[in-house]
Amino acid sequence: MTKRTVKGLVLFTAAGLLAAVAPASGALAAPGSPSAEGYSASIPWGQCASAGMQRRGAECGLLDVPLDYSKPNGKKIQIAVSRIKHKVADKDYQGVMLVNPGGPGGSGLTLSVLGEYVPNGAGEAYDWIGFDPRGVGSSVPALHCDDDYFAGPRPEYIPWNKNLENLWLDKSKGYAKACGKAGGELLNHMSTVDSVNDMESIRKALGAQQINYYGFSYGTYLGQVYGTLHPDKVRRMVLDGNVDVRKVWYQANLDQDSAFQRNVEIWFGWLAKYDSVYHLGKTEKQVELRWYAEQQKLRSAPAGGVVGASEWTDIFLYAGYYQSTWLELADAFAGWANDHNTEVIVDAYDNYIAPGDDNGFAVYNAVQCTDVQWPQSWNQWQRDNWLTFLKAPFMTWSNTWFNAPCLSWPAKAQKPVKVDGSKVKSVLFVGTTLDAATPFEGSLQARRLFPHSALLAEVGQTTHANSLNGNACIDDTIADYLSTGKLPQRKSGDRADKNCDALPQPDPTAAAAASVQTLRADNSAVAREPLYPVHH
Repeated sequence: MTKRTVKGLVLFTAAGLLAAVAPASGALAAPGSPSAEGYSASIPWGQCASAGMQRRGAECGLLDVPLDYSKPNGKKIQIAVSRIKHKVADKDYQGVMLVNPGGPGGSGLTLSVLGEYVPNGAGEAYDWIGFDPRGVGSSVPALHCDDDYFAGPRPEYIPWNKNLENLWLDKSKGYAKACGKAGGELLNHMSTVDSVNDMESIRKALGAQQINYYGFSYGTYLGQVYGTLHPDKVRRMVLDGNVDVRKVWYQANLDQDSAFQRNVEIWFGWLAKYDSVYHLGKTEKQVELRWYAEQQKLRSAPAGGVVGASEWTDIFLYAGYYQSTWLELADAFAGWANDHNTEVIVDAYDNYIAPGDDNGFAVYNAVQCTDVQWPQSWNQWQRDNWLTFLKAPFMTWSNTWFNAPCLSWPAKAQKPVKVDGSKVKSVLFVGTTLDAATPFEGSLQARRLFPHSALLAEVGQTTHANSLNGNACIDDTIADYLSTGKLPQRKSGDRADKNCDALPQPDPTAAAAASVQTLRADNSAVAREPLYPVHH
């Protein structure tokens, strides 16, 4: 699945602070007390490097964990962990809350700030625990294979001829080979199960009998697998933007292609609605044709020598992810198409794709290519992607090449865990019905697999993993669950248990301060959702 990081993008909105409700008696160990099992290592807490984290009183540290959990006394690697402690009396303490932003490959170290975005002070009763999964960010070692891999302009994504096809096959194979050289034995221990084992190590190191967990996108897969393998260690979970566990990961990517086609066409229709502002076309079809016409020009003459046809796709992929990007991306599209403004489109590529650091992409592949065996026949990839391209031309081939290193990944693939949530006592699933990165069917399937759960749906919303982002119906329901443990009443049938209407789409004619989606460029905290759709 494809996804790039929006640098400094934080999609949270602040909320009021009220007292949290106390947990049920006996539900938790006291803060800092050892679990019944003890733990194999501790976290030496110290000051965080981030100034924003320092202002919040966060602590950071590195936890030693086994590279290979079948050899617990063997070689160790380190997981970077952060903590922002609860702000209520110990009698009202609700336990530790681990957080993962998705990816795979997303840095979650600064995501311990998430608690302050939960309405009504409900987050204050928890210790919020951020962490960089193995191979990511501040964890040691961090996997980098080729930091220049996304430097533009790159070859045309759509393999109109054999030369382009071979160019991308060679490029993808070369990347996989570089990862084999850079990653060494780490590559054989980068699966989702390895990260679930690391979550268990964090739980033990914190002295917690159980964990609470908040996962976005690929982080929902971590949560589902953790709940399958350690159901007695789960207290409460919020899983937002749910991966369909039946489809990891090859089919999930093909499903994304069709969903992003739908979402970008919704955006084109929105641009047409505001043609008086952007002058890109009065109908969705006119805007779409204009978008492809500008892409065609960039094939032969990349903007600023950097943004070619492939980079053009990469930039506007985000319109299918987050409505909070619509205004800025509309300005970039119009600035280039109407005024031939090179600076605006090159800046958009630098800001949205952030070429020059491949850590997220490297880990994305390291996890997905080893979670499950991908088809090893290029003929199958070729057939499936051309068929998908016929109905979804916008991102099908960019997504294909994003995953193509899995064709020759230099580490052994595993068999995915069969997810079974029957023993997990409490999960709140959240999904937007027009999510492209993790289509809503994944949330319905998760609900089927976890009978003691409820599904909260934001109807008509295209933004991916959109909780704690200003929709009071969604956010207050989550806050109530985190405070009391009460889930929305489960309904009969295969459907959401509670529906919330989506907020209105952005209005470019309104004052910026009144924009529905709030885009905060706060470099003290990272985006909760990393590079790639799903796995996201």
